[in-house]
Amino acid sequence: MNSGNLIIRLEQKEEYREVENLIRESFWNVYRPGAYEHYVMHVLRDDPMFVKELDFVMRLEENDPAEHPVAERDGRLIGQNMFMRTVIHSDDGREISVLTMGPIGITPERKRQGYGKKLLDYSLEQAAGLGFGAVLFEGNIDFYGKSGFTYARNFGIRYHDLPEGADDSFFLCKELIPGYLTGVTGVYQTPQGYYVDDADVEEFDRSFPPKEKRKLPGQIFS
Repeated sequence: MNSGNLIIRLEQKEEYREVENLIRESFWNVYRPGAYEHYVMHVLRDDPMFVKELDFVMRLEENDPAEHPVAERDGRLIGQNMFMRTVIHSDDGREISVLTMGPIGITPERKRQGYGKKLLDYSLEQAAGLGFGAVLFEGNIDFYGKSGFTYARNFGIRYHDLPEGADDSFFLCKELIPGYLTGVTGVYQTPQGYYVDDADVEEFDRSFPPKEKRKLPGQIFS
């Protein structure tokens, strides 16, 4: 996608570190003191469930196109999104192939300016074009609902390991193929690649510039 000065394209190997740093900045002290999402991205690229065809970066061209050659006009990295394959273990014994998503990150100074929704909508459009049927993941309905997500419970899909009656408002779903989940009830499974060791996160994070970890109101994890 190339719209005006906004470019969304597949991630390239030479920008892996730049993307990881963006994710680190985007999530730092948001859900916990520090962040682990940049390390998750680092390890998921080698996971067999990683969908390389849906690994996107967003760049903003800030130079005057008339004054800079095309090779210099790829722009500054401001966002990224990626997808993983996973399954729903249906109550009738089937495994239903679906996608999960993220981390999706926007650089802090560009948040709440509409870039996240543009990246999300483009990513979902590309996933649908590749024939994937549905996306399930953990997120905020106030944001993701604007792109067609609703509560997964509305489809009869349950979050793994969540006790009956517990709050599941974080667990969202969007059909990419209308009717794909019709007649499906069951349990969604988060890909194992998302579960990383705290010690590994700490070791990886030491390779980045130091940042202060702070415990803030609203964080989910301590």
